[in-house]
Amino acid sequence: MNELITVNADICAGKPVIRGTRIMVKNILGMIAGGYTLDQVIQACPELTREMVDAAMQYAATVIEEEKVLVHD
Repeated sequence: MNELITVNADICAGKPVIRGTRIMVKNILGMIAGGYTLDQVIQACPELTREMVDAAMQYAATVIEEEKVLVHD
């Protein structure tokens, strides 16, 4: 796991977060999916760095790659 992402049952109900914050990976991904640019994400959450946002995206890509994807018709 990336050193910038942590999962702890006592923080945000065990959801992956940026280490040292309570900013969940899913929130960063939601912002990007909603059309935010990298700069807008950082502006909205000034405690984040580009490296942290990149780590969140890399974490999500790794999780998706490891998951079995079911196709629904």
